[in-house]
Amino acid sequence: MTGRRHIFISHHHADDAHVAGLTGMLARSGYEIRNSSIRAKPANQRRLDEGRIPERTLKRLLRMKMSWASTVVVLIGKATHKRPWVDWEIRKANELGKRIVGVYERGGTENDVPDAFNKYGDALVSWNSANVIDAIEGKCDPFEKPDGAPREPANDTPRSNCAA
Repeated sequence: MTGRRHIFISHHHADDAHVAGLTGMLARSGYEIRNSSIRAKPANQRRLDEGRIPERTLKRLLRMKMSWASTVVVLIGKATHKRPWVDWEIRKANELGKRIVGVYERGGTENDVPDAFNKYGDALVSWNSANVIDAIEGKCDPFEKPDGAPREPANDTPRSNCAA
């Protein structure tokens, strides 16, 4: 399978390594990801942590980067549900009409899923390249547990059947 997709990966910055892991896993399956999300260099992260970058500037930058993407992928790890910026990105993605796909990081649990994702998410999949690609492509809209077993979606979004 080959493909190139422009996506925005919403994540907790402590999980930057998982962003690289996800794009690498998909690349090994012949799927090229062009990620427009922000991964701050240490100096910029320090400025963010110190509150020296105005919130309106961050929101404008995130909105511009998200507008370019066809899909927003939310990496779901142990602290994702506690991150206000991840919540804001999910809500903004919904407002912009973007497809929203959750991907559990290795070690992620159902308790780590952000409330905004439960409200607006289109698909939630385990760390498996085929499932992630199908969800990004909209071929199916599964809601899975971290181990890949099915789970009930938390919202009323119409879903496609994943049967082959």
